[in-house]
Amino acid sequence: MPSAPPFFSQAFSLARFASILMSAGGKKIVGVFYQAGEYADKNPDFVGCVEGALGIRDWLESNGHHYIVTDDKEGLNSELEKHIEDMHVLITTPFHPAYVTAERIKKAKNLELVLTAGIGSDHIDLLAAAATGLTVAEVTGSNTVSVAEDQLMRILILLRNFLPGYQQVVKGEWNVAGIAHRAYDLEGKTVGTVGAGRIGRLLLQRLKPFNCNMLYHDRIRINPELEKEIGANFEEDLDVMLPKCDVIVINTPLTEKTRGMFNKEKIAKMKKGVIIVNNARGAIMDTQAVADACSNGYIAGYGGDVWFPQPAPKDHPWRYMPNHAMTPHTSGTTIDAQLRYASGVKDMLDRYFKGEDFPAENYIVKEGELASQYK
Repeated sequence: MPSAPPFFSQAFSLARFASILMSAGGKKIVGVFYQAGEYADKNPDFVGCVEGALGIRDWLESNGHHYIVTDDKEGLNSELEKHIEDMHVLITTPFHPAYVTAERIKKAKNLELVLTAGIGSDHIDLLAAAATGLTVAEVTGSNTVSVAEDQLMRILILLRNFLPGYQQVVKGEWNVAGIAHRAYDLEGKTVGTVGAGRIGRLLLQRLKPFNCNMLYHDRIRINPELEKEIGANFEEDLDVMLPKCDVIVINTPLTEKTRGMFNKEKIAKMKKGVIIVNNARGAIMDTQAVADACSNGYIAGYGGDVWFPQPAPKDHPWRYMPNHAMTPHTSGTTIDAQLRYASGVKDMLDRYFKGEDFPAENYIVKEGELASQYK
């Protein structure tokens, strides 16, 4: 009988090795991240990609666990789907989300823990996770500074009409009037944030030196001392706040209540010529309503890095609408943020292996209960 080809032997030995690890009490952990490709070797701290694997591969494997990392997450023939039935832990990320549906949860007979490397676990069917006793957790606070800084940047880019000026330079043009006719200062403008959690508060603090009028709407009012220190005013009724604002920033989580919240009717309550920045979740907005309002000038500029779905298809209308400052989902995955959420994931995995609780603020689903922001 001819000997097995080398690739067969290697595949067999890897499978055998994984089987031995599992029987010895090791866990099968699957991570889904974006591919870095040619950029993987350009920064040793670039850990948030497939190639970087959160920097935890050696640690996991030296402790007897099997770690599989992929970017292939969609469809029944995806790499993720191959491992659903026997994985114990799934690590996902908002920047390249693995959509953990009720169907996938039902297939995942061994799944015990879903970790979000970052903030925002709306790509997981949380009700299904709660019903089956899964634990879902994220690295709370890991990229709040990163996102708040990005929001401030986009506000300024849109108000100052920066992108047309940049495009003029690239194209070899020079037309000051083409930029200046719709460029404004931030000072004196009214900026409202829909949501004033960790990111919303950081944004308000960063806006203070610009001497603008700051408003916020949230289900929970900020501590009075901090509210006074920041200089922001609470608006209990969102519909009352919206027409007051020159700039609106979305800082609320995606829940069933907020999904599609900013539709044609809600946008009509805003001031004509409003600037909107959304680094929260794309599905909070009615996609076509935003595109239409940008096209007819009711929205003067829309910026953000969140889409639905992600990655955004090539025909997504936000790619082609006028006066936008959209990018791929990058605001929360700076190198600094990657190091923070990689460290947070490692800490929670270590606690999980030891049977210890996570920091309370990290839990999204625990013992069948959803965190308050998702109820």
